Amino acid sequence: MNYQIKNILWSTDFSAESLTALNYANYLAEHFKASIKAVHVVPDFAPALYETRAMMVADLVKRQEDLIVKARKRLEKISAKNPIKFSKILIETGAAGKKVPEIAEKEHCQLIAVGRKGMSALEKILLGSVANQILRRSKVPVLIAPKKRRQAQIKKILVPTDFSAGEERERDYAWTLASKLQADLTLIYVLELYDFKFSPEEVKALMDEALTRLQNRKKRRGNIKVDEVVIRDLNAPAGIVTYANRHKFDLILMSTCVSPVERFFLGSTTEKVISYAAMPVLALPAAYCKT
Repeated sequence: MNYQIKNILWSTDFSAESLTALNYANYLAEHFKASIKAVHVVPDFAPALYETRAMMVADLVKRQEDLIVKARKRLEKISAKNPIKFSKILIETGAAGKKVPEIAEKEHCQLIAVGRKGMSALEKILLGSVANQILRRSKVPVLIAPKKRRQAQIKKILVPTDFSAGEERERDYAWTLASKLQADLTLIYVLELYDFKFSPEEVKALMDEALTRLQNRKKRRGNIKVDEVVIRDLNAPAGIVTYANRHKFDLILMSTCVSPVERFFLGSTTEKVISYAAMPVLALPAAYCKT
């Protein structure tokens, strides 16, 4: 499998988070010698109202056209100042969560870079953030930048694992990325204890068994430093985020492979990590892991 990144799609709503995502798109583009395409999706103004509110159509269309013109000018201005000029600027109308993955596939992009833009509590419950919608539909990896503005640097990568069937794809991708960036890898397994009661001896036995399984995974030759770590926590997302923050990792790389029902009601572990992590998360969507 070829994990090279040649085309990056940067999706922006012009928020601070999306500009942080651009920093990381630039960082990866420089190391992989990749091009960057920029896209902004202008919301469609309730097409269902067009028939019932015919007199409003002309005004709505005019507003949308104005937004498209303004967005293109802003992207052209950003491109002129960006270290890597955009190879293509795209302005689309519709829902970003749906449009961005479609554009990535059409433009043959190997990575989407997007900011973690928050929504209202109600919207999160019903829909999830735009970033999560993109991740759920994407067929390529998605890098989701945190809310806090930070300089792009990836020297320490944390790779959570749960011993699932598709994890070798995740580890291969992480190895390729670390090799290209000359970054250190840490593979982590979180022993989820929830609120169950275990004796210290039982906990130690479980952690030792997990560490043995982790260390017995396929080894790769190279000069990349790889550590294997097993920790205990109430649940996996909390353990991953706490460990990543405490040890100052630059990136969390993980896959999201859960059933649609679990994702709808609970959100995947990856989506929960994205919500709370202080560093960017590079997520491999389920569709990508299965190809």
